[in-house]
Amino acid sequence: MSISSSLNAGVAGLAANSTKLSAISDNIANSSTYGYKRVNTEFESMVISSTAGSYSAGGVTATTNRLIDERASLVSTSNALDLAVTGRGFLPVTTATAVENGTEDQTLMMTTTGSFSTDEDGILRTESGLVLLGWPATADGTIPSYPRDSTAGLEPIVINPNQTAGDPTTEINMGVNLPAVDTEADATGEAQTLSVEYYGNLGTSETLEVTFTPTVPSAGASNEWTMEIRDSAIDTSTDPDANIVGTYTLQFADDRINGGTLSDVTRTSTAGTDWDATTGIITVEVEGGPIEINLGTQYGTNGLTQLSDTFSPSSVTRDGSPVGSLTSVEVDENGYVNATYDTGFIRTIYQIPMVDVPNANGLTALDSQTFQVSGESGGFFLWNAGDGPTGGIEGYAREGSAVDVAKELTDLIQTQRAYSSNAKVIQTVDEMLQETTNIKR
Repeated sequence: MSISSSLNAGVAGLAANSTKLSAISDNIANSSTYGYKRVNTEFESMVISSTAGSYSAGGVTATTNRLIDERASLVSTSNALDLAVTGRGFLPVTTATAVENGTEDQTLMMTTTGSFSTDEDGILRTESGLVLLGWPATADGTIPSYPRDSTAGLEPIVINPNQTAGDPTTEINMGVNLPAVDTEADATGEAQTLSVEYYGNLGTSETLEVTFTPTVPSAGASNEWTMEIRDSAIDTSTDPDANIVGTYTLQFADDRINGGTLSDVTRTSTAGTDWDATTGIITVEVEGGPIEINLGTQYGTNGLTQLSDTFSPSSVTRDGSPVGSLTSVEVDENGYVNATYDTGFIRTIYQIPMVDVPNANGLTALDSQTFQVSGESGGFFLWNAGDGPTGGIEGYAREGSAVDVAKELTDLIQTQRAYSSNAKVIQTVDEMLQETTNIKR
């Protein structure tokens, strides 16, 4: 009977608009929630077969979906570990409960933003209990190769505020001028000495003692020096020459074009490596490992030179630093978690990958603006931040709410009127049924 279907359609309209009202209420309530993804409500008609001269109302049904792929603008903050994603990717997180229980396979959850800080155990987490996951770096700051389609290798990021670190020296640049007059026939043959500090594997300060001894000819000028390099870290109690890590003969040009520049370097001991004229590098083996020493390229002006009458170590530089204490931790756009120490040394300790799925709107929504893979979303893949389609990571920022309050209020008014109209339909059907009952009396 058509009048009965009208009643059913009115009731369906009330239910559908109630569903939309719930979604609008949720959206408005979370208009200031960082990373919130708004819920969209769609109405779909329901049709009942009708006969000629008679129509049966089918009514309406409401479906809701969360627009997870809809991103809001970023909001700047003052916390370095406030993180937001600049593309379509997600930050990998898990629950603090899973970490506390020691679950080996962490439950992978995803979020687009979070305000992270260290807890009493140094674990990076949010106030709501989301723990940030990442790939740990090796001691030299490199990230090993990990699987991209599983959580193997991902672990909670732990920052020990009391940790210290040293950066061993691996390179030394020798910008030294040797006096040309010292290789002339009437020179005294006095050696020139230079001490170069370097840092060992344990952060200790050591010294390379470099001695330059001129070759004094009987006539004219030799333009030749003998360079001997000793390592202070090597014990010489049994052999006074045990700490010699390299001995070389240096030859300087004296022509008009290249005069005073290094023309040839010859290794005269078994220690060290031969000079590379193209790069200017020799390698010596100190107590803590190899160090590359840049003497300057052939006929180059930036390394060892022999000019005038002054010994001048004007530009002797080296990398490395002593042991320092942790001062700050930041995340760069490529997802590298970098620890900075009070000595100026910066070391990469983790890399945060970006999670991507084929259908973001198919993810299962959970509390605290987190999501999980579902059958509708498809499987996940871990990208390097800044590569592929996922975008990068922005520190000192949070993603705002994707809710437009003005639009939600407009939808609220429309929903209220639609609900009232459906209620009026039910009221009218009730009055008509009452009239029908009165006819029978």
